Formats: sequence, C-alpha cells, structure tokens
Amino acid sequence: MSRIQSTFATLKANNKKALIPYITAGDPHPKFTVELMHAMVKSGADIIELGVPFSDPMADGPVIQRASERALVHKVGLRKVLALVKEFRLDDDNTPVVIMGYANPIEAMGIATFAASAKESGVDGVLTVDYPPEECEGFIAELNKHDIDSIFLLSPTTEVKRIDLVVKQATGFLYYVSLKGVTGAANLDVEEVKTRVANIRKQTSLPVGVGFGVKDAATAKSVAAFADAVVVGSRTVLTIEQSSEETLVANISALIEELRSAID
Repeated sequence: MSRIQSTFATLKANNKKALIPYITAGDPHPKFTVELMHAMVKSGADIIELGVPFSDPMADGPVIQRASERALVHKVGLRKVLALVKEFRLDDDNTPVVIMGYANPIEAMGIATFAASAKESGVDGVLTVDYPPEECEGFIAELNKHDIDSIFLLSPTTEVKRIDLVVKQATGFLYYVSLKGVTGAANLDVEEVKTRVANIRKQTSLPVGVGFGVKDAATAKSVAAFADAVVVGSRTVLTIEQSSEETLVANISALIEELRSAID
C-alpha cells in the first residue's frame, strides 16, 4: 500500500477528510520550499501537492502562473523539484508528496529516468496535466514499476466513457476539477460538484479529491462534506505572493490551520 493509499485509509477509519494544499516549488525562492512543506504538515495538511514550474502552463490561472515565473527566475526545474522532495524526506518519511506538472519536462528527462528519480527522491504520486489517458500507458507502466501513484484529473466535461478509461489507469486518488477553466477561475457551484462526485463514485472506489475552486474555509467545509479530499491551490499560492519573507511561513501555517479546522 502506497503512502497515499495508507493516508486515505487512515483518514477514512477516523472519519476525516484529506487536506491537500498546493504550492509551486521554488516560490517565492527555493530556500523556502521545504520549510513551507513542513509548516503545512505541522498545521494539518495530509498530502502535499508540489507544482513543477513551467513556462507555458495550460491549466493554471494567473496566480499560479506568476508563481511559476517567480520560481523560474531561480532556475527551478524538474530535477530541482525532485531534489527538494528528497530534502523534505530527510525529516518526514510519512507525508505523501504528489508532484503536479506538464509532460514536456518529463519527456525531456526521459520517462524511465524520471520515474526512477522520482522514486529515489520520495515522490508518491504524479499528476501530469497534459498526458491524456489514451496515450500514457508507457508512462504509467514506468510509474507502476516504482510504486508511484498515477493521479488523473476529471472535469465537469469528462464523459462517462472517458471516466471509465481514467479509473482503469488511476491509482491513489482522482482529482475532480470543480469548474470549467483554469485554476482559481470562478466560484464553484457546490451542489453541482456534489452531484458530479456522486456520479464518479458509481464508476470507482478510489478516493475523490476536489480542487480548482476552493478559495476559503467555508468552501472547503462544504466540499469536505461529500469529497474525500479538499485541494487548495490558488489561495495558498496567493498567500505566498502577498507575504513578506518574514511573514511567509506564519501566514501559510495560519491558512492551513484555518482550512483544517473548517474541514474537520
């Protein structure tokens, strides 16, 4: 059982839901990334989603795009992200880490090299926005070889037939994108999302996390009522953007504590 699967099993046994905050690796500077990861865990995060900075993101809204730009100034690429995960593992061997990014850097490294390096670094799951399930059998096979979970996105426009294809390949959990558009694009319709998640559950026993529209504690609480996990990205990254170096860790810790309290 992977760290991700074990985490969800433990949470379910305790009637709790997962809190999965997202930060972009290297934002605002790589020297803060590992410290922020530890602070989020201490404040109540169950799984960390770590974004790989990318110059041409198709799913990320302006807040996360700016985070990538800040990280890229410091030359934070895929290899550096894996090095940061490895550093995090020196003091935390329990918290699952999912890296989220795009296919181009992985293809440039080579999928076999990437999967082996990710495993060696302590990565538990990989979410690649632009690897369609119809075309990534080889990639998933490499991840499976190293016991790394394959996380897939589902959206309001995903058809039943395609959900079937995704759930046959996905492990760990499914990530439901709660709105049409990019991260942080709009206010989500909680009742509509609840219905969509219920329909997804008819096709899989995997945990379902909801993200892309969770902007505050109230929304997190509403989503946690029916989802297995609440993913918070743009709000977390915006907090980083609006913080000074001196207040950065304290502000992120306060946000995670607020979200944790609301979800519980």
